[in-house]
Order: sequence, then C-alpha cells, then structure tokens
Amino acid sequence: MGRTFTGTHMKLVLVATLSTLLLCFASVVRAHEVQPTIGDLTVTDGQAELVLQINLEAFLAGIDLDAVDDTNDAVNAGDYDALRALSGEAIATQAPELLTGWNALPLLMVDGTAVALQSNAINVPDDTDIELPRVSRWTLSANVPENAQQVSLTWPAGAGAMVLRQQGVDAPFTGYLAGGETSEQIALTGGGAQTFWQAFGSYIPVGFDHILPQGLDHILFVLGLFLLSTRLGPLLWQVTAFTLAHTVTLALGATGLVNIPGSIVEPLIAASIVYVAVENIFMSGLSPWRPLVVFGFGLLHGLGFASVLGEFGLPEGQFVPALIGFNVGVELGQLAVIAMAAVLIWLSVQAARMAQIKGEEDVVEEYPVMFRAVSVTGSLAIAIIGVWWVIERVFL
Repeated sequence: MGRTFTGTHMKLVLVATLSTLLLCFASVVRAHEVQPTIGDLTVTDGQAELVLQINLEAFLAGIDLDAVDDTNDAVNAGDYDALRALSGEAIATQAPELLTGWNALPLLMVDGTAVALQSNAINVPDDTDIELPRVSRWTLSANVPENAQQVSLTWPAGAGAMVLRQQGVDAPFTGYLAGGETSEQIALTGGGAQTFWQAFGSYIPVGFDHILPQGLDHILFVLGLFLLSTRLGPLLWQVTAFTLAHTVTLALGATGLVNIPGSIVEPLIAASIVYVAVENIFMSGLSPWRPLVVFGFGLLHGLGFASVLGEFGLPEGQFVPALIGFNVGVELGQLAVIAMAAVLIWLSVQAARMAQIKGEEDVVEEYPVMFRAVSVTGSLAIAIIGVWWVIERVFL
C-alpha cells in the first residue's frame, strides 16, 4: 500500500506539477512582451533632440512596465488591447498627453535646470501585426543654452527599462535605466563612454532578462536539455555544447558578420525545441549525436540572442565587455532555469519521503522512475508547444 502511494501517486504529483508549470509558461503570449524603450539623445547648436523608439500604447494605457513582463499580465491589459486596435494616427494624436507628466519630473535636465520637451514628430506604423507590439518613433525637442555643459535624463517610475544612447560625439554615453532611475551627468562634448567594467556589469541584467522571464523559447529548450537524464554528466555535455555554440553566433551576429532573417531563425529555434523534446520521449540517456545536435541548435539560438541586441545595440566604445556581459547574463538565466527545475523535482521527492506510510520503503530508489515519468510527460508538453510555434512562425 505504501509503495503504491509513494510510487504511482507521487509520479502523478510530479507530472502534474511540471506539466502545470509548462502550461503556465505556454500561456504567456510572447507577442506582448515588454521591451525596453530606446532613446537617442543629440544636443547641438542650442537644440536638444530625444528620439524614442517606444510602445506608446503601453504608456497611454498606464501599464506599470516595472511590474509586468507582458502586457497581458497587467490589470489594465484591456485598455492596452483597445489602444492597440486603433490606427497609428489615433495613437499619434493621444501621445502628447504623456509629455505633461514627463516634463513635471522633469524628464530632461541641462546643467541642473529643468528643460521642457515638446513633441516634434510621431511616426506610428499601421502595418504591424495586431498580435505584435507596435514600436513607434517619437521625436521630442527642447531649446537649451548654447554654452550648456552637461545633461541628465530621468526615466519615469513605471516606464520599464530604457536604453539611452548619446549621439553625435566621440566616446558617447550609453546607459541602461530602469523605471525611476536618473542617468549620470552626461558631458555634451562626449567622453562619457562607460568603462570596461561598467559596460560589462550593465549588460548582465539585460542578458538575464532575455532568458528570465522573456525568453520562453529558450527556457523550454533548456528544460528539454535538463529532462533528458537524472545524471549530471549528460546535462553538462549538453549545456557546454549549447553555450559554446550560441556564444559564437551571438558574437558573429552582434558584429554583423552573420545576418540571417528572423523569419528563418525563429521557426528553426522552435523546431529545435521539438527535436530535443521528442528525443527525450524515446531516449533516457545521452546519445553520441546529442551534443552535436545541441551544438547546432545552439548556433541558431545565438542568432536569436543577437537579434535582441540588434534592437538597441551595443555601445561602440565598449562593444566587447557589453557583449560578454550580455552573454554572462544569458548563462546565469539558463542556470537559473535548470536550478528551479531541479529544486521543483527535489521538493516533490521530499514530499514523497514525508508521505511514506512504511518507514522501510526507500523513495530514493524510485527517483529515476519518477524522473522518467516527468521527462516523458514534460517533454510531450514542450513538443506540443514547439510544434505550435513552428506553425505560428511559418504560416501565421
């Protein structure tokens, strides 16, 4: 009787737990991921110009972008969807409403004095798929004293992350601001480029954030690697192959030496998830070809990482440390995924141990059996999600 409970029953508990986790991941609509705002700041001849690449609908809906990673998770997601359905012209008409609050912060300070920004031009595209975030280009400007020396920018609380890039000078400043943060004083003559360690440190959270919570496809791929075997060796072989491969293509993609359209890369990444998951179902150990296959898929995932960096770029003067920092953040994110999955299974095994009816039964001996049940069911769930993504990215 005790064996039936700790064996069959706990297998069901483990499978249900992990499957629920996977389904929760799958329920996240990737199309509405929160992306950082990009701000290009130029100050010349008594004129400051700030060009924002921004999701205006999220700001107009009042979504707290510091608190959510997907607009679907916001309490006012309905307002966002209603705005997203409007024409570009309608959004452009409403956007200037945001400036009142921003200027009250103030958003821009020149030599310690607040400077009010005004809206010059707003370009809201109408050809973006309704299921995708719409990135608008908003040009703001302000008059500044011609002898101004330095400028700082405060990004509003609740506005999510911002990549601030100085333009038109040598050794320009590049910074990553969270909502509510203020940049350092930026010299208008240039020379404010980050040091090696500043660039390295500032891009670690960018890479981590791309895995957790935003990189759902990468999360499922890493979970697929983890679910192959209970042994540490196979996991290390796979993670090493994956890391080496995506590091290579991340560097090549970020430098522009390799450029493959996302319409090709994204379906292949989804297909890689399907392959790894299906192989888990039919194999319970590391095959001779598995590390090579994982290496090949890692090359694809690296191109996916490079496309993220392409959205807001790397600081020209500190390209290498920023690239390394981003990659370190990606690795930490992957390790966090593996650690959470391992802890989840460990907790389930401990629950089985506590639930023993007969003290002489050794639940540890049943761990491989329980893990295999989790591996098959979890991999099946991953495969189904991956197949859907292949269809979605190719045909929809």
